[in-house]
Amino acid sequence: MKIQERTGAGNNRSAAPAQPAMGERLPAPPRERKPALAALAVLLILLGALGATMLVLQAGDRVEVIQVKRGVTIQAGESVAKSKVTSVLVNADSDVNYVKWSDFATLQKLKAKSTIYGGSVVVGEMFGEAASLPAGKASVGLALKEGQYPANVLKTGDTVAAYRVDDTSTGSNNNSSGGTSTDTDTLLVDNARVDTVNSGDDATISTGNISVTVLVDQDDVPALAQAAAAGKVAVVLVPGN
Repeated sequence: MKIQERTGAGNNRSAAPAQPAMGERLPAPPRERKPALAALAVLLILLGALGATMLVLQAGDRVEVIQVKRGVTIQAGESVAKSKVTSVLVNADSDVNYVKWSDFATLQKLKAKSTIYGGSVVVGEMFGEAASLPAGKASVGLALKEGQYPANVLKTGDTVAAYRVDDTSTGSNNNSSGGTSTDTDTLLVDNARVDTVNSGDDATISTGNISVTVLVDQDDVPALAQAAAAGKVAVVLVPGN
């Protein structure tokens, strides 16, 4: 009887649930999988890689073009001097007609259609075979003799004032009737811009004569053209050059 009781007691103990020993970890519940988040992460990685690739490709597709130096101005009707421009790298763009640095020799044969300011990147539309005159302006040619222009050579873009110079005598200074000698210097144009200067041929060097074209207001044309035809125009540089 005692043996059976012990056996019964032992059977009762084994039927109870086993308790975890001290220090043992409980088994973790299985993690819930989220395929949508995983797909989003993969998509973001692919987009980042694609963006980096595009930046690399754009950085490699650059062209060397012409830019007007800062602090320099190219006036309308003026050809480009190499001292006034520099080269810069820009991203190639089929919608912009950049003038490449390799085409500089061709650009020199053209004229600026309007004033181009420093820092501007040159595009083909800025230049042409002949410059268009600004609104309200006219071009007048002057044949100037030595003494009718400043000793320092005029250049395109200079601002000058034009005077009519006459030296007429109505009598002798010693005449008792009071005859006087009159020197007339009449201001014709106070703000004319030199468009072109022709002073490089042999005849000019030997005689000192130069041919100059100036841009003036249309209202100033009659008086200036009349004085120019008579060879009675002198020009002086004015402040601002």
